[in-house]
Amino acid sequence: MIIANPGSRTKSLFRADEPIIQGRPLLPRAREERARVPVFGDTEVMDFNGVVAKPANRNPSWWRIRFAGVLAEPHWNLLAREIVMILANPQHEQLQARGLHFGFDPWDIGTINLNMGCLRGLIAWARKEGLPDEPGYWTPADLKQRIKDLQPQVEPATLTRHVSFLKKLASFAPALSGAWPASDPWPGKLAGQVAKDVRDGELSTKAIPPEIWFPLVRAAWTYIHTFAADILKALNLSEELRQAAVASAAGKDADLDRYLADPANKVPCHHDPEWPADLPPEVNWSMLCLLLGVKENFQGSLFGRSSAAARARRAKVLRAVHEGRYAYGLPLDLAQVRRPDGNTGPWHPGFDLYELSNLATTLRNAAFVLVAALSMMRDSELQEIARGSVVEHYNAPAIASTLVKGHQGRPRKHWWISEPVAEAITVAETISPHPQRVFVTLTSRAVNEELDGGDMIDSFIASVNAGTTWSGLGPIPKGKVRPHMFRRTMAMLTDQFAGSEIALGMQLKHIATRALANRATRGYAAPDPAWAAHLDNTVHAARFRRLKDLYEAHGRGENIGFGPGAERLKDVFDQITATAKARHGDARVETDLLRKARITIRFGILNNCLFDERQPSGALCLENAVVPEGHTGPLEDRCRPDHCANSMITAEHAQLYESHHRTQLKLLQTPSLPACRKALITREAERAEAVLHKIRGTTP
Repeated sequence: MIIANPGSRTKSLFRADEPIIQGRPLLPRAREERARVPVFGDTEVMDFNGVVAKPANRNPSWWRIRFAGVLAEPHWNLLAREIVMILANPQHEQLQARGLHFGFDPWDIGTINLNMGCLRGLIAWARKEGLPDEPGYWTPADLKQRIKDLQPQVEPATLTRHVSFLKKLASFAPALSGAWPASDPWPGKLAGQVAKDVRDGELSTKAIPPEIWFPLVRAAWTYIHTFAADILKALNLSEELRQAAVASAAGKDADLDRYLADPANKVPCHHDPEWPADLPPEVNWSMLCLLLGVKENFQGSLFGRSSAAARARRAKVLRAVHEGRYAYGLPLDLAQVRRPDGNTGPWHPGFDLYELSNLATTLRNAAFVLVAALSMMRDSELQEIARGSVVEHYNAPAIASTLVKGHQGRPRKHWWISEPVAEAITVAETISPHPQRVFVTLTSRAVNEELDGGDMIDSFIASVNAGTTWSGLGPIPKGKVRPHMFRRTMAMLTDQFAGSEIALGMQLKHIATRALANRATRGYAAPDPAWAAHLDNTVHAARFRRLKDLYEAHGRGENIGFGPGAERLKDVFDQITATAKARHGDARVETDLLRKARITIRFGILNNCLFDERQPSGALCLENAVVPEGHTGPLEDRCRPDHCANSMITAEHAQLYESHHRTQLKLLQTPSLPACRKALITREAERAEAVLHKIRGTTP
């Protein structure tokens, strides 16, 4: 057996009392010594909670490195702790003293934890294969075999992490107290190449399909803007009732009689869609207790069967239910909506106490969905939002939150937002029980505060789909939706508007690496096939609406435009009107004829262009022009609105030409103006003046 790297050191480079976190800011709690900073000598667990900042969307266990199982064995334990120390402090003075350079930035605690998982898996594999328990006797061929055996079991991205781990251990070998194969098993190759995880520059994140995006965002906004008031009112009422309730049923007979004597009071019942229609609903005894001022867990003594008095009270209540004097849930008037069957009614059948707790969670999830969809924030950054984070940033509303990914310092940054997003955060703040954070678990007894963004979205979709019968909301189709997909979708939609790339890079926080050249920004903004047809249809629909407006204006006798293109369009409109009259048709017939006319019109800033690809002759922009390969349509940069046979100029364009004309006349007053420059300005002024004459109907 060949020894690849026999151990040359029996003592570690690092002292037992040496802290793991060095050269990095600690949280105030750790600086004040209320949280213990893990040291190299911790052989069972290194707990970094309260020591260094943890993303809010991570479970505390993610920030806790446990040396259990095989890593509790002395020689593996020492190796694991040395790996942790090197990854957490790649610029450690002991490493520099030996000329070892492992990068500048310390690794994230969660990523180090993932590497501990790689080490555990490697040791388990080695023992299964019968390799020596001393890794100094392993060879690069053994490590290559480890990756080959792992390849069919994991995704390429996961395999890349395992390859990278083995390559790093080869470079760490001179710093380890035990032996490790010092040669890289894959010299000259990147980990991604070995794992066949070579990226082509295209983001793997998919955009949310439009058939999911629209009903999902619409449902989230409806919950925030319409349903939230009812849910918050019900939560406040239930809390007031609980605070006022007493732990005794004594003397409540008179209160019950007074309650039932008022015809406006209804007996609260459970709503069960599967309950037989011919049977009266089941009474919600716990809620009735609260309405009578008794704690809900005393319903047995108030309405049970243990005493004659309780049975008598129970009979009174059931008699009222049989008479039809009941309602579902708390006595509240809920917002009215139009339902799928065409009827109008409350958006929910009624809140019992269990359903109310579910609705509070649904409302929190709705706020999360809306903020994720419209702010372009990452899941970790969304969950870092604290109370009072909606601020004014450069005279526009914004969210102030922590920038997590790739930033050890975790700086506070701003994301510009719209009013709906600000409203969603306000609602989330209202229902959050946490003293600082907005998106948290709503149960005070929760073991940890971690929230999974994907679970919140799935839960919200399930809640919406379960209530479409009465909520007036459309069903949300099945499909995978995750927080990072909102970011990708909104970036793609934003990029459909010209000149948005720099602003998009700033919103995505990529501006520091040049928004115009950043692959990530372009990747996020890349078109998505699922949206291509939808966007095309939307553009065509918007164009047809404007065309229909022009047709109706022409029918009222208004002048819809000037120029050769306008005259052609008027002739087509007249033909449509005449055909509709000959058929004795109504407005619907006219709309159908207008749609079938296949009028090609492009609404622009300089003019409206009626270029028809079937008859391109007459387009001045194409005369004596070199048309780029694959280009279709007019060449906008060579447009001549004042002379082209396809040009249609409307009153909407007048302001632009008036401003341009005034600018050229002012430039002509510039002293010592070169003759060539003066001729160019004069020509521009004459072109603008010719267009204005057409609009005003005057002769130049």
